[in-house]
Amino acid sequence: MKQPFPHSPLVQLCSRWEPSLAPCDNSTARTNAPRNATRLLVSLFAAVCLLLLASCTSRPSDAVQVDQLPNIYPDYAGVTIPAGIAPLNFNLMADGPTKQEADIETIYVDVKGSKGGELSTSGQYADFDIDAWDKLTRQNVGGTLTFTVFTKNDGRWMQYRDFSVNISPYPLDDYGLTYRLIAPGYEVYSHIGNYQRDLHTWDEEAIIESQSLPGQCMSCHTNNRTNPKEFTFQLRGKHGATLIQREVTDANGKTEVVREWIKSSHDSILSKCVYPYWHPSGNYCAYSLNRIYQLFWTAKDRLVEVFDDGSDVIVMDVRTKEILRSPLIEHTSGVYETYPAFSVDGKTLYFCSSYAYIVPRYADSVRYSLCSIPFDAEDGTFGTRIDTLIDAAAEGHSITLPRPSYDGRWLLYDQADFGNFPINHQEADLWLLNLTNGERHPLTEANSDRSESFHNWSSNSRWIVFSSRREDGLYSLLYITSIDDEGHATKPFLLPQRNPWHYYHGNLYSYNVPDFTCDKVEFDVHSAYQEVFNSELIPVTLR
Repeated sequence: MKQPFPHSPLVQLCSRWEPSLAPCDNSTARTNAPRNATRLLVSLFAAVCLLLLASCTSRPSDAVQVDQLPNIYPDYAGVTIPAGIAPLNFNLMADGPTKQEADIETIYVDVKGSKGGELSTSGQYADFDIDAWDKLTRQNVGGTLTFTVFTKNDGRWMQYRDFSVNISPYPLDDYGLTYRLIAPGYEVYSHIGNYQRDLHTWDEEAIIESQSLPGQCMSCHTNNRTNPKEFTFQLRGKHGATLIQREVTDANGKTEVVREWIKSSHDSILSKCVYPYWHPSGNYCAYSLNRIYQLFWTAKDRLVEVFDDGSDVIVMDVRTKEILRSPLIEHTSGVYETYPAFSVDGKTLYFCSSYAYIVPRYADSVRYSLCSIPFDAEDGTFGTRIDTLIDAAAEGHSITLPRPSYDGRWLLYDQADFGNFPINHQEADLWLLNLTNGERHPLTEANSDRSESFHNWSSNSRWIVFSSRREDGLYSLLYITSIDDEGHATKPFLLPQRNPWHYYHGNLYSYNVPDFTCDKVEFDVHSAYQEVFNSELIPVTLR
């Protein structure tokens, strides 16, 4: 991944140039003259820097008015953001069908808050000071920021129509995001890793990468409702294992974080554990057991289809390493179950279920409905009936990836024409189910004409992050949107980057399975390497 772009050379020169003072001796005449000369040089240099900076950043006064919005990347006009999010830096793009940066001498941007405050920036792209931006957004919670954009070319300034950005009254206090970065190709094995990003700065760092564990592939990092101390992921390869990291409290009330590597395969279950979702107590984790295959379409608008020829849903007691099963959702030749998720109170297990078809011949007939089964966390048992909450198959659709909000009001899911891997379906959209009255609707404001998928809630259930291929149909990028009291979404915004056009179009990896984390994830990769290659895996048992 590209590192954040540095400040302009002028700013670097001003901030790094420090005169060296010669050691003093007993001669006042000898010491004062060089010191005074040095001070004079420093003052003159600082004055020159200030003059140059002022000439670069002063608001143009003789600009020609242009009756159109600036063509910026990303398109931030009209989005709603939380206070304190990293600055919405942007590039000016050339007009026309070919996406490329505009050939300009400089861009000047002035931002004013409806509740007060102002900041400006100038350069080759809009690069806002992170502290000034943070202060301005927090000053204007519930208000708007108005952006005025000027460009200079051939010595002449042009001023575009203003655009605005809304500052939501809903906070986003979570530390950041976790996600997997993975190449979108299928021909050869490539670099892969789980990462975390501070939402309020540009800081990104690896949780674990494939270089750290040679020969191992890894599934996505999944935490327990934004808790960075409880998470799981699956390593694949010769030393494959399911990692479970969780908080444990001993008899004396002392809490510590423990990490365990589980041999989650067993002769009596279908496959290893994937698609995890934690129980709110932290004592259980639901998984799907899938035999996964892929096929390649010859049709113009479809590339790859990922499908199962068998799948189950199970729950693991992470304390005892017992696999808990129900005869109602055990694998049969006629039904598939996948994508489990616990309700906010932990008493219900949601999952997706489809009748089995011969695939690939009837791949477009596989449609998943949204179902649920009661779960008793006291003794780890399932209920005696399955409820079909949405019979999507009867409606000619397929539902995947149910994600209940943590306030218990909503269930966010993905809907496509068929199948269980919406990331490869252009028609896949986000839908919202009201858990109080059963009403449902598409998140029209957040959806696009390309695939939306892999979504999760912020800890306060006011924001969602999701991956979308709206950019080019191939790479999945991360977008964030807010959900109001009626379940309507705001215009989503692309995850901010320091120099967004160069960052995203120099990045060869897709973002996969994003989630919020309320604090920074701490993970000792060196110890993990020793454990996974030298330790015995903990076997699972079946209840």
